[in-house]
Amino acid sequence: MAFEALAEAAERWCARTPFQLIAAEETERRMDFYAEPGVSFYVLCPDAACGDSFHVWSESEDCLPFLQLAQDYISSCGKKTLHEVLEKVFKSFRPLLGLPDVDDDAFEEYNADVEEEEPEADHQQMGVSQQ
Repeated sequence: MAFEALAEAAERWCARTPFQLIAAEETERRMDFYAEPGVSFYVLCPDAACGDSFHVWSESEDCLPFLQLAQDYISSCGKKTLHEVLEKVFKSFRPLLGLPDVDDDAFEEYNADVEEEEPEADHQQMGVSQQ
């Protein structure tokens, strides 16, 4: 994908998140992002001709450990789109941005449903009689 199209996709993504695209360097195929309170990262975009994958990194010591999830995702099998990579980075940075982790809420709701079942009801449904 042409770098201009990637930069436009990044701008659309930024419109729905707290991040801003603060720099886009076509020669390096690099896009820099920033959000308050001091969360920053950059994405190196692959050249379509060479078949490389995206690369995310942060020059901030505070941000770098949070990128591990996104880096693992990028290095996993299959081609990734810029949007997919940015969404994974956003998810990784949610704690730093003071936002709730979406998966944790879904997990708690799921567990709440499971724990409401009574274990005794399972034995009666199995057809085991005690005569």
